[in-house]
Amino acid sequence: QVQLVESGGGSVQSGGSLRLSCGVSGDRYSTYCMGWFRQAPGKEREGVAGINGGSSITDYADSVKGRFIISRDNAKKTLYLQMNSLKPEDAAMYYCAAAIGGSWDGPRAERSYNFWGQGTQVTVTA
Repeated sequence: QVQLVESGGGSVQSGGSLRLSCGVSGDRYSTYCMGWFRQAPGKEREGVAGINGGSSITDYADSVKGRFIISRDNAKKTLYLQMNSLKPEDAAMYYCAAAIGGSWDGPRAERSYNFWGQGTQVTVTA
């Protein structure tokens, strides 16, 4: 069973930065496509960014392009999301997810991922 544990959330002023981390168990982490998702109260979960195993392919939601950077360290089995120029609308619970086998519907499609972390809260104050 693969487990994912997010950390790094918190409260930040608008314009500030945060770096989220996601530690992943499993022997084949470098083969997993990984993604970051977020869900704000009353809204559907949204795919924020995705990355392939070798970090050669990344994909971002339009709302975060140019501000967020997804990366991974396969030796440390850790996924990151560097969030810069944060806006109040970025406030949400952020989840990391792993795609291990199964069907593939794109790097930011929820259906592509079958293992999820418990989430870390990001609050952005104006």
